Order: sequence, then C-alpha cells, then structure tokens
Amino acid sequence: MGKITIKDVAREAGVSISTVSNALNDVDVLNPETKSHVLKVAQRLNYVPNLNGKLLKSGTTKMLGFFTTSVSGPYFYKLVESMARQCDRLGYGLNVFVTKDKQVVMSNILGRRVDGVIIYEELGIDEKDIAAMKKDKIKAVFLDRVLEDEGMGSIIFDSFESGYEATKYLIGLGHKKIAYISGVDTMFDSVQRKEGYLAALRQYQLPVDEDYIIQGYFEEDSTYNAVKAFMRVHPEKLPDAFLAGNDISAIGCIQALKSYGYEVPEDVSVMGFDDIDIAPYYSPPLTTVRNQIARQGMLAIDHLVRMIQEKEQGAVQKLQGELVVRGSSHVKMDRNDRP
Repeated sequence: MGKITIKDVAREAGVSISTVSNALNDVDVLNPETKSHVLKVAQRLNYVPNLNGKLLKSGTTKMLGFFTTSVSGPYFYKLVESMARQCDRLGYGLNVFVTKDKQVVMSNILGRRVDGVIIYEELGIDEKDIAAMKKDKIKAVFLDRVLEDEGMGSIIFDSFESGYEATKYLIGLGHKKIAYISGVDTMFDSVQRKEGYLAALRQYQLPVDEDYIIQGYFEEDSTYNAVKAFMRVHPEKLPDAFLAGNDISAIGCIQALKSYGYEVPEDVSVMGFDDIDIAPYYSPPLTTVRNQIARQGMLAIDHLVRMIQEKEQGAVQKLQGELVVRGSSHVKMDRNDRP
C-alpha cells in the first residue's frame, strides 16, 4: 500500500477531508468525540501529515539550520549539544548540514528549508552570498566572522586577546622561545589566535622565528607528525614552550615530545585552547584557555530566534577566554637547576 493520505483517513473515519484537517490542526470547531475518533483513525493508519502546505501558510518551519564542514571532535560535540538543547527550550528543531559544497548550503538557505541559519567554518560564504541572503531577508548568525546587520549577527570568541594572554602567561614563566601550533589558516579563530601570539612576542621584544610556527590543522595526528618533523629537522632548536591552537593539538604535541624522550612540563611547557572535557584528566593535566563553547551555542540560538521574532537586530557578541593553569606548564628552569 502507498503512503496514507488525508483522503484515506477521511474515508476510514467516515468524515469529510476538512473535518480531518480541523482535527489534526486542533481547530476548535469539532465536538470532542469527533475529534478523538478522527485522531484515533489517523494514528491507527500511521498517517503522517504533509507539512508543506501548513508551512507555506504559516511561512515558518520551526527549524533552524547549522551549516558546517565538520562536526568531529569535542568542540563540535559540545557546541551542537548546547544548540540542540536551547532549540528545544525555545520550541525549535535543529537541522545540522555537514557539507563542503557551497551550492548545497545556499540552496538550503535560500530555499527556506529553515527559519534561520547558523554558519560556521570555511564554507566559502562570500560577500555575494551574504548579499543574496540579505536580499531574501534570511536571518543568520555567524560563528567564524564578525558580521553585523539588521538580520545578521555573530557570536565569536575573542581569540586575538586569548592568544595574546596565553603567550603573555608563557613569557611570564620565563619562556623566551615559544612555538605556536596553528590550526587552519582560513579559519577566523586560528588566524586570530596566531595574531595574538605574534602581538605578545612583539610587545615583549622577543624574536619571531618562522620555524616556530608549526601547522597542526587543529588535529592530534597532524600535530603529532608536524612536531616530530620539526624535532627531526631542528634538533638544536627545542622551544621552551609550545602554544597549541586547541587542546587536541596540545595532546598531539605532548605525545610527540614524549616520543623524543622529553618530559612535559619539566623540559618543555605545553598549552592549549578550549578546555575540552579530557583536559583536566590528561597526563599531565592541560594548561589551557577555557572557551565558553556551550555558552556560544546557547547565545547563537537565542540571538537567531530573537532576530526571527524581530525582537532584536543583528549584533556582534564576543566571548572572553579564561586562563586555566594546570600541570602541563612550568616556570622555566635550566637543566642544571632540575632535581
């Protein structure tokens, strides 16, 4: 048998199509017995209403869309969980679109499959796409760039300040040779953290050594391999400290250092970003910059829904990082001073 239609329900219940429609849409014109009878028949037949007509009439889907090129790793787990929970509180569903195809992204956004969108990462959304979204009055929140318009806003981490403060903390421990493990050069947070690191080195008149900028792509394996390659090529240039673009990279870095027989933090300090769940339990526990990931997700949904409801205009909100000192960083000691 094919898909059950509203006609099948009407025929089985012995009522008109409009009566079925009124019962399903909770229109207050039916007596309770008729409504109960129709709903029982619909349930027995496993009737699934076609939402398209209803959505076209109301102009809303009660769904929000999150567009990203990846959802792997602890950052995204926490972010998506937080957004889904907040959607639930506000009476919305959350569709997660994972794709690198910009056409898929734009057709879903402009096709009104969702009431509003949250956009993250390197989807290649350019000025032309943003202009098309503005023209169609699409409500959007960006997590990876600063954008402020009537129907568009941003919830971002102040990654520049966090990168600056993290580097300043390492300098304060007496470290002068600080390497930076960067993420993806097209990503906002990655670029901003690196700029903060460079700004702190300049502020304290420490040399910027290009060899000390290592590409880790925000991944444990990539960082492990990149740090090992660095140690192999520059055995005489062991840094005093590594500042990694995220905690996963910091873990990859520590593993690479251990494989060369170095102790963290006795020989080298290592610091990350994000404060993922494993950070306090890793060996050694990670010194890191805590980013308010769950709060970012919650604020993104709140801001988007309030724009959809026309209660507020698009704005930029910056979240500050918080330094969390644990066991992977240490005051610099000369080898002779060590026990």
